[in-house]
Amino acid sequence: MYETIKYSVHDQVATIILNRPENLNAFTLKMNHEITIAIKQAERDITVRVIVITGEGRAFCSGQDLSEVTEEMDHGEVLRTRYGPMIKQIHCCEKPIIAAVNGVAAGAGFSLALACDFRLMSEKASYAQAFIQVGLIPDSGNLFYLSKIVGYAKALEISVFGERINAEQSLKLGLANKTIQMDSWEEEVAAYTKHIAKMPTKAIGIIKRTLKSSYDLTFNEFLEREAFGQRIVGQTNDHREGVTSFLEKRKPTFNGN
Repeated sequence: MYETIKYSVHDQVATIILNRPENLNAFTLKMNHEITIAIKQAERDITVRVIVITGEGRAFCSGQDLSEVTEEMDHGEVLRTRYGPMIKQIHCCEKPIIAAVNGVAAGAGFSLALACDFRLMSEKASYAQAFIQVGLIPDSGNLFYLSKIVGYAKALEISVFGERINAEQSLKLGLANKTIQMDSWEEEVAAYTKHIAKMPTKAIGIIKRTLKSSYDLTFNEFLEREAFGQRIVGQTNDHREGVTSFLEKRKPTFNGN
């Protein structure tokens, strides 16, 4: 079904692997569209409780494949028709999405990682805000997410100077939730993912939705949105299981509903 990515579902985890290792998993038109479709597929699959995006080979994603760039290209239209739909699909997905950054994430590849909910980084991985090197501004939602994670001043510095950010620096800046040594990469990514997959999936989705709404609402509006969300999760099986397990003094077994 897919040509530029690999898609699989195992133990409630949908894994999307960017699969152009010979080009450091650089974006093409087809890859943008296939990632968008894969996220939709994972969101609709009731067996999927967490999504992982990673790269094949030694890179996560090196950004736009420059062989597709022409002098006549309307960069704004490219964003509206290719990158925008992909990032919006990730942004609107209420299932948790983990970026397993196995190598360099540059340009729009950095944007892709930023759009995810959690970022695990290999000790050898790095981010590169490469747009300034070709006279462009960071795109694909990059500045939207980056400024919220590191603040205005640091986001401006990262974007203007375009220097690489290694895994250790990323952890300090909040751009990585965890850094992992290469000799235990697959095992630790799997363990982190499995842990999230066993959590109350609906509650995680409502947490994501409520956090995102907090930037646009007044405090009173936010409290109403909070109450609305709590009403929804208060009616889930996972909430009932959480209360029951607490009273029975055992670990809860959540089913995601």
